[in-house]
Amino acid sequence: MDLFSSARTNLQAAPLAERMRPRSLEEFIGQEHIVGPGKLLRRAIEADKLGSIILYGPPGTGKTTLATIISAMTKANFVKINAVSAGVAEIRAEIKKASENLNYYGNKTIFFIDEIHSLKKGAQQDCLLEAVEKGQVILIGATTENPFFELNGALLSRSRIFQLRELNEQDLSRLIQRALQDEINGLGIYKVKIEEAAVQHFIRIAGGDARNILNALELAVLSTPPAEDGYRHITLEVAEDSSQQRYIRYDKSGDNHYDVISAFIKSIRGSDPNAALHYYARMTAAGEDQRFIVRRLIVHASEDIGMADPQAMLMAHAAWNALETVGMPEARIPIAQCIIYLATAPKSNSVICAVDEALADIKKKTVGQVPPHLRDTHYRGAQALGHTGYKYPHDYPGHYVEQQYLPDQLKGARYYKPSDQGMEKLLKLPRDVSKE
Repeated sequence: MDLFSSARTNLQAAPLAERMRPRSLEEFIGQEHIVGPGKLLRRAIEADKLGSIILYGPPGTGKTTLATIISAMTKANFVKINAVSAGVAEIRAEIKKASENLNYYGNKTIFFIDEIHSLKKGAQQDCLLEAVEKGQVILIGATTENPFFELNGALLSRSRIFQLRELNEQDLSRLIQRALQDEINGLGIYKVKIEEAAVQHFIRIAGGDARNILNALELAVLSTPPAEDGYRHITLEVAEDSSQQRYIRYDKSGDNHYDVISAFIKSIRGSDPNAALHYYARMTAAGEDQRFIVRRLIVHASEDIGMADPQAMLMAHAAWNALETVGMPEARIPIAQCIIYLATAPKSNSVICAVDEALADIKKKTVGQVPPHLRDTHYRGAQALGHTGYKYPHDYPGHYVEQQYLPDQLKGARYYKPSDQGMEKLLKLPRDVSKE
């Protein structure tokens, strides 16, 4: 076996995700918002003028790959530090080397720290902060955790944060095609035909993670023997077997998408937490955007529950905050809690009815002028214009006094009509607005 054959054997022994790791910005797939042509991070990398940065995003979105590309393109010394095992002494030793290289040879040093959130606040982050402040090192930190919660505030203030997003369907599809066509690092040495349903299944189970999709694809190809035509046929059944997950029929842009989200909301409105959780699970398993789901929960909290349980709105926003803070899959738990809460809460549509009736009157009726006693009086001449007579409710018993608030043309209009559900049945207006 010659040198080249040996090198090829060693390369092929590595996992597909490692073999297909991009080696240049041109090969890098996704994250166009930060490394697309003309974007700040790309310009800084290409000009070798990179400052300290934090790459924040879910697994498999390219954080380590970007760092690897930078290491290949920069003239600076590139040092990788293990955030889990590195102690203060090791970090200080590397900082000393970096300082000497800068002072004696004028060479910069880049510290790449993967999972930088694992560095303890205090001694570890503080010694790193000092080196960054003095310009002894340039920091590239990669993390799946929200850096604003995990990193020293001073360290963050001296770094630019770039947030990486989950790879979208188009990105993942390109990744599959590249892997199947690449005869050196990919699976191009095999003759493969893959069904579109199998491609969609791989994309769905990947969760936006490039490693996941490449691992599943490699297993499917290597475990499928060639057919009589010489091709390895990757069918939906092969894809399901390779990923150990069933295909969920759910078209995020078609009728099925709208049918499932409709059933989801109607199950909550109908106070059936079990059905609501089923449809949530179906959407989640099919890769639906969790933000889309939680946005619907926020609307539902007012539209179908409203004043019957005002806490519902807080629960929906808490689910949104949980999703943004911890991400998936952990956020499925607080989201499910919110779904159960909304499904079991008392229901009232008085809020949507009230605001829609008010909007309808604005469109259809003459609304008239603001009553004189409610107009602004913070200027000279207000009294001469008759803008007086306002009664300050806090000066009266019960902090209420009878006076007209609606314009004359809408006098007596009643938009908000409390239901007899939940907390809303306890609400008592200080006056009967229908008599206004």
